Amino acid sequence: MINRRNSRKVMIGGTPIGGDAPIAIQSMTNTKTEDVEATVSQIIELEKAGCEIIRSTVPTMEAAEAFRVIRSRIHIPLVADIHFDYKLAIAAMENGADKIRINPGNIGGPEKVREVVACARERNIPIRVGVNSGSLEKRILEKNGGVTAAGLVESAMDKVRLIEDAGYDNLVISIKTSDVPMAIEAHELIAGITDLPLHVGITEAGTVRGGTVFSAVGIGSILSRGIGDTIRVSLTGDPREEVWAAKKILQSLGLRKSGIRVISCPTCGRTSIDLVGLANKVEELASGYDLDLNVAVMGCIVNGPGEAKEADLGIAGGKGEGLLIARGEIVGKVPEEQLLPALKEMLDSWKKS
Repeated sequence: MINRRNSRKVMIGGTPIGGDAPIAIQSMTNTKTEDVEATVSQIIELEKAGCEIIRSTVPTMEAAEAFRVIRSRIHIPLVADIHFDYKLAIAAMENGADKIRINPGNIGGPEKVREVVACARERNIPIRVGVNSGSLEKRILEKNGGVTAAGLVESAMDKVRLIEDAGYDNLVISIKTSDVPMAIEAHELIAGITDLPLHVGITEAGTVRGGTVFSAVGIGSILSRGIGDTIRVSLTGDPREEVWAAKKILQSLGLRKSGIRVISCPTCGRTSIDLVGLANKVEELASGYDLDLNVAVMGCIVNGPGEAKEADLGIAGGKGEGLLIARGEIVGKVPEEQLLPALKEMLDSWKKS
């Protein structure tokens, strides 16, 4: 059991983060925000995949104005990602953004920050203070001899104080780096000095393959310490892969019951079926069920039944045939080509029970 840090609760539209709220899964669109149809279509697909908060970049006034239409056609909170221009932050909020992400150090100075804060306070819109390892101030870099965990925290807290001094504390913090050990250390440090909710991620993690590993290790390590209120897995690829990875990270730590977990053996010389193909088909089948259970896919009937005992349901392949397993017991034998349909019947029956 992971004892989560006691953080302040913040509402992102109708979705809470922090406090006793579940850790929320975020992603970011990679469409041109100005292209309303493409952006809405991608967000709807991400909603179906399990995304709970979505962020879109606002590089132009046209993109900010597009927020009004986009927000009206989606069902999850919409966050505006702002860089350099405080006017875009204000316009995004005026057009329905549920939260804005800014780096107060790059949007035009303290007076411009105060204008953004005044607009957010008027609408009670949360501000996510974002600091990345690539955006640290020269003063902090020189003080710490380069990018460090302490420097990330110092930069973030300086910006938090800037906004709090402007009379607003409806805030979320993110401190991101692509260096996994540094990210873990930075989150441990900041968790000890503030109760503001934390958005956790490993920035620029990489491709779907490599980035998923880096993110799982980094985000998973931080969450395992009870730190983190919302997460984004940053991958170079289809953003639906980010949502899938985030769900699996939360599921692996027992922080989210997010559907069926497919357990499959790594194959060996005893495997006499197309286990890789079968496991992929089972995972695709399982995605269509809102069930909290483990399904095992084993490659042989020698060790398969024993290895599947911890699963709720399982199949174990043999030469031309396979075993059906439920609650650790063998409940049937079918031809190999009937394994997947038979598993579907078991899942359908489980759903009705």
